[in-house]
Amino acid sequence: MDKTVNSFSNIPTTCISDAMNGLNNLHPAIKPLKEEYKIAGRAFTVKIPVGDNLAILKAIREAKPGEVLVVDAKGDEYRAIAGDFVVGMMQTLGIAGLVVDGVIRDLAGIKALNFPVFTKGTTVAASGKAGLGEINIPISCGGVSVQPGDLIVADVDGVVVVPQIMEQEILTKALEKVKKDQIREEKISGNREAILKHLNELLSK
Repeated sequence: MDKTVNSFSNIPTTCISDAMNGLNNLHPAIKPLKEEYKIAGRAFTVKIPVGDNLAILKAIREAKPGEVLVVDAKGDEYRAIAGDFVVGMMQTLGIAGLVVDGVIRDLAGIKALNFPVFTKGTTVAASGKAGLGEINIPISCGGVSVQPGDLIVADVDGVVVVPQIMEQEILTKALEKVKKDQIREEKISGNREAILKHLNELLSK
């Protein structure tokens, strides 16, 4: 894991989102299969047509360990882009996680892998393998533009995309937000007078 990725891995997505004014959050329907799942890694992008997942197999072969597969599946919720066997291959080859604007299947099997998957849900129908699709190109996923190499950070609150060209600036702002939140919590939590004062300050703006 490179130094920048490691730094972002310890920051909540909420603080990263605030540092970008909420502009690079994937659609909130894309959630982790388990609340404890977290991802921090660089995007390996995949664009597929509805119902065809052959490009995902190509991506699994080409992606480097530590990268995150980010799949534009057009939001389709009828056909799964992967099941437990395919996700198991991702895990074995060292991919850091899967983020998809679409659905998966074999829910119980994937949960048993403890591999972080962020998805719109599950279905029973499989995809075909006609061979269409593209990998490692600019895509749109969950309403957000994603470039290959962009930072993907995901936790129980959702998924954020940090554009590679802005990552140092966003890292600084996100760390400042974490520190600010910690100070506020220490100062106000459990203190009735401090809470009322804080509320009055907010409402007077």
